[in-house]
Amino acid sequence: MEKIGAFSCFGGKILGWAEVCGGIAILMRRTVYWFFKAPLNRKNTFQQMVEMGARTLPVTSLTLLFTGMVLALQTGYSFIKVFNDPLYVGRLVGFTIVKELGPVLTAIVFSGRVGAAVAAELGTMKVTEQIDALYTLGTNPVRYLVVPRILAALLMLPVLTVYSDFLGIMGGYAVAHFRFGISSVVYFDEIYVLRFVEVLHGMIKSAVFALIVITISCYHGLETHGGAEGVGRATTSAVVASMVLILVGDYFLTAILVAFGIG
Repeated sequence: MEKIGAFSCFGGKILGWAEVCGGIAILMRRTVYWFFKAPLNRKNTFQQMVEMGARTLPVTSLTLLFTGMVLALQTGYSFIKVFNDPLYVGRLVGFTIVKELGPVLTAIVFSGRVGAAVAAELGTMKVTEQIDALYTLGTNPVRYLVVPRILAALLMLPVLTVYSDFLGIMGGYAVAHFRFGISSVVYFDEIYVLRFVEVLHGMIKSAVFALIVITISCYHGLETHGGAEGVGRATTSAVVASMVLILVGDYFLTAILVAFGIG
């Protein structure tokens, strides 16, 4: 009986995950349909761009600035131990920030800041029956609520990533120059080795991460039930699922992009 109970519990989890995946796929299909079917709500989209971009910029900037600094510090000390000279600090910082840490860390901060806000906002609307009111007024919630948020995320997360990459590289330069005495010419000559394909590698990742974060957040928000407690559960589930999928998806995206010669 215990074995049957354990198997039943595991099967229930699998069915629950399958239901979530199916719900997210249906939400994406409806989003694509309404994106091309109805005119874009420009005012709502612009408001979401301000919320997701301008108000997320400070925390992402600090995150990548100090990430670049600690990366340069650790790299410099490691190269001194091996080669007695802090070689290739700029190159390592540039490649690591642009291709990996920039997109991943920015997306994780984005999920904590924006994903949580979207899930909580839509969840509150759901439990207070505001979404049902939209149906009553003849307005489709996906067209009015989801489409502007997904479009704003797809536009703003790559922009945040580019700016964060720049700050990460400048943070690495500050440590390389003032701590290890690496000249500006040497450091930035190593940064200029970066090709457009490496930058494109990071931009593709950031766009995919934006789609992951905002879709999961919208889904959990629209499926909220159980009052204020349900809003909390939906917000937590959205953030945790987004972070996990960002890290898991990073590996598969890297494998696919490298296989196609992008980065």
